[in-house]
Amino acid sequence: MRITILGAGVIGVASAYWLHAEGHEVEVIERREGAGLETSWGNGAIIHVSSVQPWAAPGVPMKVLKWLGQEDAPMLLRPSAVPRVWRWGLGFLRAARPAQYKAGSLANLKLAMESTAAMAEIREATGVQYDYAGNCVIKTFSDQGSLDVAAAEHLALAPYGLQTEVLSQAECVAREPALAPVADKIAGGLGFPQDEVGDCNKFSQGLAKWLEARGVRFRYNTTVEDVVLKGGRVAAVRISSDAGAAELPADAVVVALASQSVPLLKRLGVAMPIQPVKGVSVTLPRSVWPEGPRNAILEDSRKFALTPLGDRYRIVGSAEVGDQSTEPSPVRVSALTRKVAELFPNLAHCEDMPGAVSWAGLRPMVPDAQPRIGPTRVPGLWTNTGHGHTGWTMAAGSGRRLAGLMAGRPAEAAA
Repeated sequence: MRITILGAGVIGVASAYWLHAEGHEVEVIERREGAGLETSWGNGAIIHVSSVQPWAAPGVPMKVLKWLGQEDAPMLLRPSAVPRVWRWGLGFLRAARPAQYKAGSLANLKLAMESTAAMAEIREATGVQYDYAGNCVIKTFSDQGSLDVAAAEHLALAPYGLQTEVLSQAECVAREPALAPVADKIAGGLGFPQDEVGDCNKFSQGLAKWLEARGVRFRYNTTVEDVVLKGGRVAAVRISSDAGAAELPADAVVVALASQSVPLLKRLGVAMPIQPVKGVSVTLPRSVWPEGPRNAILEDSRKFALTPLGDRYRIVGSAEVGDQSTEPSPVRVSALTRKVAELFPNLAHCEDMPGAVSWAGLRPMVPDAQPRIGPTRVPGLWTNTGHGHTGWTMAAGSGRRLAGLMAGRPAEAAA
């Protein structure tokens, strides 16, 4: 089957890998000059099997309202955005009910575990290098009460496959010596053996090159103008580039355009409840703090992650609804790095250090945090989008699940 994938972020490239493995003729269309250059470029770099719970959790909607308009809030809803997102917000409220939250958490955990297995297969088959490291994530807590609540929530998922280690303050320091100078600021932590670290951009680009060498065509600097239907089903993709306009025949089309999936699908009569949620990150040379953490540190009360990534550090911890630009807000970046400096003073004002790169990207969030993987009402039109904060975590498993569904295997056996 001739399959055209729209988008060469990590979701699109992973989809291409598994569809190619099924024997299909695969082509990928990307508006940028390479793979993994938008939302996949500067994320937190952690494959979070432990943190796939929907953001729409019981109590969170009230917190978002409390934080309304606060520039340093971990999840900022701008008042000006309320009229535009109210319908999506109603879906968020529904998803935050306890039963819906639990169901979403279990579904996401299943896909995340499928994805780590799929990633292991890809690493073995391709040898792609992306600063991978395993069993190196610690979540720290500033008070015992918060640690106890989080430990109970994670341990309750043990029957479904999640592995969690409850760590004392001394055990956190023993595992991560960089915490020793600030041990008095943490009560303890959680370790997650299934979590992994890796550069999503390097993975996307490395896997794309591996696929190109095996016959998968990537068309970069190319804009998708429309999907052409004939007789009510997918027939081609209309594109434009410096070489001109063209129509590429296709038996099936996979939309993996993250937030940009919405307008294209809308023209085709398919509703997709994606809200772009802006995140910022700062990437630093590790040379600015050579004795810094060797484990990824998730800090619960301050809501940030600090990830060692090869010869760099990556800092993330911001979510903003309302600003859909991809320019990093200096105010939001400074708010993030101030929180980091509260625990790690060596990184005060790190956004201004030599070699620092501030970045912003748009997470494609659906209200219930359940990625949309599968067929649409239009024959031949498929989606693999809406992953929100779990795109890197779920990419490999989502691609394999999609390939299984397109091969006609039932959903429970698609992976």
